[in-house]
Amino acid sequence: MDKVVATPLEAVADVPEGASLAVGGFGLSGVPNALIQALFERGVGGLSVVSNNCGALESGLAVLLAAGRIGRVTGSYIGANKEFARQYLAGELEVEMIPQGTLAERLRAGGAGIPAFYTPAGVGTQVAEGGLPWRYDGSGGVALPSPAKEVRTFEGVAHVLERGIRTDFALVRAAKGDRHGNLVFRKSARNFNPLAAMAGRVTVAEVEELVEPGRIDPDAVHVPGIFVQRVVALTPEQAADKGIEQRTVSAPMPVPAARGSVGG
Repeated sequence: MDKVVATPLEAVADVPEGASLAVGGFGLSGVPNALIQALFERGVGGLSVVSNNCGALESGLAVLLAAGRIGRVTGSYIGANKEFARQYLAGELEVEMIPQGTLAERLRAGGAGIPAFYTPAGVGTQVAEGGLPWRYDGSGGVALPSPAKEVRTFEGVAHVLERGIRTDFALVRAAKGDRHGNLVFRKSARNFNPLAAMAGRVTVAEVEELVEPGRIDPDAVHVPGIFVQRVVALTPEQAADKGIEQRTVSAPMPVPAARGSVGG
């Protein structure tokens, strides 16, 4: 039952070339950076990644993307990742863009053993009708369009069939975990991490704080250990390494004028 492994490199040592990965995170929040860096150091490539986005500010999955290690991305947001957009438009990368809520439910459904489900999201668009560019030809044309999906009507409302997602591995980051693999996520880092953890056949979690079994209140567990096969404790430096994606500065508050004294 002790699922702790010594290092991130050991934790991803059996991820093969061409593996599929579900990866938690959203922007810079809750990204399993240590595990991603370990994959980079191993030189693994041809990866099919399922994640909300593909890294930001040259961190997270952007490390693997820039090195040409990713062949396909299933996600819902390109955002300000210029290299992601460049590879996609140049035909170097296959990209399946789907509605964000649908992506979340496809991961959850896969982890729950549900092969497919119907949703109204995307009906009447290329999401359902097909034709979304999965791969460009590098000259502005579409080399591989998305296929049409089954649409059925329930109670007068059209719904499109979406399939659950299962991946070979999942990489997630948690605020706290125990040796049995029970995980707790903190605030916004509880984004795609629980869903990715459920979807992986082998799930690896890097945790900022490792505790002994019984130290986590069962009611506080976000992902039970049944979904997690390996746990890696981060160093204090790794746990504290949290970037800020968008820095904003507000205007200073005006200083009220001093009131004059009242003379007699």
